[in-house]
Parts: sequence; C-alpha cells; structure tokens
Amino acid sequence: MCICVNCHYVDRCLTYHAVETQHEQPHLTETPDFEPNEPSINVNIRPREDVIEMEWDVVGCLSFKRETGKWSKLRPGELVPT
Repeated sequence: MCICVNCHYVDRCLTYHAVETQHEQPHLTETPDFEPNEPSINVNIRPREDVIEMEWDVVGCLSFKRETGKWSKLRPGELVPT
C-alpha cells in the first residue's frame, strides 16, 4: 500500500500526483508544489489475459510526515486507494 495516504503532504506532493496519473485517478490537486526528498516507488506488474496491469506504490520517502487518515480527510466517503 502507498504510504502517501497517511502523509501530511499527499495533497501537495509531486510524486503522489505522478502516481495518481499512472493509476488514472482524479488528482487531489492540479498544482502540486511539494518536491519530496528521495521517494521510493515499487511498481508491481501483473499480466492479465490480454493486458498488463501496473500498480505504483510509494513505499518510502525521506519527507514522509505521518498524518494518519490524511487522504480520507480530503476524500470523505471514498475508498482509500490500495
């Protein structure tokens, strides 16, 4: 799971914005202004019949500042991305 959902900077982060783009998800902001320090991204690749699914997860970041439930506060009632 992406650590970004519990990060204080999720709605301002350039890396999370890129992950949203890869997952074709709506952006929390159209104008991110926070450059994280050394984010680490895992990309899981799964072949499914005629398509290849790719899942992008930020698994580490030196800028990570825990704010439990930050993503949920910004998108109340929506399922947290996994």
